Amino acid sequence: MSAPLPPPQHIAIIMDGNGRWAKKRLQPRLFGHRAGSKTTKAMVEACDDLGVKYLTIYAFSSENWARPLMEVDALMDLMVDMVRKEMDGMMQNNIRFRVLGNMNRLSPKSRKEFETGIERTRNNTGLQLSVAISYGGREEIVDAARRIAAAAAKGKLDAATLDEKGFAQYLYLPEVPDPELLIRTGGDLRVSNFLLWQVAYTELYVTPTLWPDFSKDDLLKAIAAFHSRQRRFGKVLEN
Repeated sequence: MSAPLPPPQHIAIIMDGNGRWAKKRLQPRLFGHRAGSKTTKAMVEACDDLGVKYLTIYAFSSENWARPLMEVDALMDLMVDMVRKEMDGMMQNNIRFRVLGNMNRLSPKSRKEFETGIERTRNNTGLQLSVAISYGGREEIVDAARRIAAAAAKGKLDAATLDEKGFAQYLYLPEVPDPELLIRTGGDLRVSNFLLWQVAYTELYVTPTLWPDFSKDDLLKAIAAFHSRQRRFGKVLEN
């Protein structure tokens, strides 16, 4: 039996399909979100077991604020509750919890819970779990441009010398490397405003499997597909 393939060091996931999963079962959307939260926990554990160094998951986009208020509140409560319940496990497994996004839009209660988790796990050195909450890729780039403009206005930055590496230092989590593999469940063929700067050369893997049904075997299939590709980064590789 061949040895398992090493995972990419950074995997990003667009967790799509909770609502459709619930609809198939004649249940409300929240039923699907609750089922999806169990898959999220399982994927964090799977990535930790496989030796993935960074996992970034798309939990709540900046566009999701336009959903019905009842669903938005329920989603926030679900995420807060999950972080609270899983915090002891993250500490035991040396997992670092981060939030990627504009937390200024969150309620004070939600923001405090997330900040508590960030602070409590700050010194953990294992898997780094970044949860994108109130996140938009375009908003992240615009925010970076604003910070660059402010730094230039104060004389702290020479805009004429700014390059891509320098620009990236103004993104939300500049120390996190770009994802090598982006998995999208649910079958839609788009990136949905997720990590627009960071996925420039990321390998995309789309599966029709809805998020609540996504398993460790599905994750291993995605990793195998990743290893079957040549990553050229715009170059021509010799045969």
